[in-house]
Amino acid sequence: MTRKERAIAAMKNQTIDKLPFMPITMMFAADQIGVPYGRYATEAPLMTRGQLKVAEKFGAAQVSIISDPGVEAHDLGAEIGFPEDSPPYVDETNALLADKTALVKLKSVRPEDGRRMSNRIEAVRLLAGKAGNDLLVEGWVEGPCAEAADLRGINHLMTDFFDDTVFIEDLMDFITVQAIEFALAQIDAGAEIIGIGDAASSLIGPDLYAMYSFPRTKRYIEAIQAAGALVRLHICGVTEGLAVFWKNLGADMIDIDSGNSLRAIRAALGSDGAVLAGNLDPVREVRDSHPDAIKARLKECRDECAPKFIVGAGCEIPRDCPEENLLAMLEFAEG
Repeated sequence: MTRKERAIAAMKNQTIDKLPFMPITMMFAADQIGVPYGRYATEAPLMTRGQLKVAEKFGAAQVSIISDPGVEAHDLGAEIGFPEDSPPYVDETNALLADKTALVKLKSVRPEDGRRMSNRIEAVRLLAGKAGNDLLVEGWVEGPCAEAADLRGINHLMTDFFDDTVFIEDLMDFITVQAIEFALAQIDAGAEIIGIGDAASSLIGPDLYAMYSFPRTKRYIEAIQAAGALVRLHICGVTEGLAVFWKNLGADMIDIDSGNSLRAIRAALGSDGAVLAGNLDPVREVRDSHPDAIKARLKECRDECAPKFIVGAGCEIPRDCPEENLLAMLEFAEG
């Protein structure tokens, strides 16, 4: 089986000969090709080179255009900072929707017309042309709660959940339409799996998640799968309380961050639920560890996730991770 075939089979509950290895690499990939991260995140050809380098050198099953959470927000008009050698960031002190009434005037953007969305689409297109049959091409969009935080500001958003639920509904509905259009444009360009990054959902608790994030994430997933692509759900933070809802969400793959019990989440999803990936602490258990300890922890993760598991860390591989530690993850997957 190719790496791509193995990853797809794992998500479809089919027999596989080895475990897929699907790490999230961003700054690590930029450093592999010796370019500042600010350029990597904004120049499709560099992202393509970096991802292909990681896949070639470390055996990743996918090449991905994930870079930072500000892509859609930038094209909608948010103030984004662009450091030379660190990720672009949303300027919450000058949030696009600091004045909530601005939402009624906010217009969606055709992904092909947005400066950063079009760059991401171009990166997908370039990777699809070079990945062949061996690598899974992964697109990425922001989830409803994460993008709401980017546009409104995380602190204001948290109070909106109690002060103005109508605004929350309207904002997340707007975001959902924009995100689905962006995801479909990436699928048209060659993406075979779309990641949904919704970190802020881990901050709102199960009740609010069920009311706001869950139904809209489900709309994302249904639209993406109807277009023929798979879905990878990525929510940073403690998410065990959300897992009971994931059983009915329909994601093909779910990343589990460190600090969560894989055993508890597998129990919530059931043995036929989504394949789980993770959940090593990217710093303590990957960057600052050593190969034997990494393999031992991955065995624990695999056993807790049984019968469905994809090798990965809880989140992004740190840029200064020793190469032998990442290779240890590959060796475990292929052992």
